[in-house]
Amino acid sequence: MATWSEFAAAMPEMAAAGRSLIYQFGPGLGYLATIRRDGAPRIHPFCPVIAEGHLWALIGPSPKRHDLRRDGRYAFHALSPQDRDDEFMLSGNAIANEDLAVRETVVAATRLLGVTVGDHDQLFELGIDRALLATYKPREQYEWPPTYTKWQAG
Repeated sequence: MATWSEFAAAMPEMAAAGRSLIYQFGPGLGYLATIRRDGAPRIHPFCPVIAEGHLWALIGPSPKRHDLRRDGRYAFHALSPQDRDDEFMLSGNAIANEDLAVRETVVAATRLLGVTVGDHDQLFELGIDRALLATYKPREQYEWPPTYTKWQAG
């Protein structure tokens, strides 16, 4: 499993494109997939933040938090831009982080992006095992297949 900075060092162009998709609307936006207790997938909108070389999630009291505490496996999908269908996806394991100094740093970075953070939000680091970037031409020039860039930790 890798940190965001390790991923970015290995694949700088892919990481830059992914970061651009994550932050294209200001705050980080995307969908987080977790695994329910019965093994079924669960999808949640959420606001990731890249800070201090790591990918973070601040998760309030919700099913996704319970899912991550029980089974840290996750998948993340950034929103596509309005003029094309580009996709950026990550998967790996989320690990709860209880370090108050780290939390303060991540909360400050999150608030700078205009995202509200609650006192009860729990901090998770999203470790990265795999990344996928699919790039398309603009919709008026749509062509299949897209160009795929893949990366795997280790």
